[in-house]
Amino acid sequence: MEAVVKAAQIDPRRSDKTLTPGAKASVLLVERALRDRRLLDAKWVDGYFGSTTVTAYAKFQKSLGYTRLAANGLPGKTSLTKLGAGRFRVTRAIAPGARVSIDGVTVNTRTRSMLAEAERLLGRDLVVLQGSYNPGGDPTSAGTHDGGGALDISVEKMSSAARSAAVRALRRVGFAAWVRTPEQADWPWHIHAVAISDTDLSSQSQHQVGDYYLGLNGLAGRGPDDGPKVPIRTWEEYRRR
Repeated sequence: MEAVVKAAQIDPRRSDKTLTPGAKASVLLVERALRDRRLLDAKWVDGYFGSTTVTAYAKFQKSLGYTRLAANGLPGKTSLTKLGAGRFRVTRAIAPGARVSIDGVTVNTRTRSMLAEAERLLGRDLVVLQGSYNPGGDPTSAGTHDGGGALDISVEKMSSAARSAAVRALRRVGFAAWVRTPEQADWPWHIHAVAISDTDLSSQSQHQVGDYYLGLNGLAGRGPDDGPKVPIRTWEEYRRR
């Protein structure tokens, strides 16, 4: 599951058909199952979890009666298990967990755990300005906070070095994270962070994660990543390190 979810975030953002390392075998199992359900044409069974496969997977989720975030095209444990019944077994499952409140905003338990670990590494608390599951809450967010895994963090009274250190800590534990500035758009200084491989991600946040893997800044213009360089890991990979 970790492999196919990662590919479903990265592959649709690629300009070529490069496969996500380590994901081909698992993606092929998913694509063959979608093909046999007549949701994906055979020509797309190629180990590349691009936008066509994402759309096909979303159709499968909808066929199960799922709506909204549960039909976002990212494989969740329940839908993936149903797709694989009699065909494959789901291993290394990812679960966003229940919705909880921190700093007066909503996140899920996976995101909360990730933030707590980043704070431990950083040696300071971080103040969350905007959390997750907040559709339409801030028009400047362009839908990134509609689903799970998304945070905006205050940088008030932080120096440039402190902002960079905070982004580094967030990236180390599995967030795609960047400092956002007023020069980029109509918003105040803040850190924007998206929990990689959160299966509740909005489509906009899925795209930001994919761009992060490809060395981009997660903005609409798809400029180069301007944050500190750290090895890219998911939360699950970080915990196994």
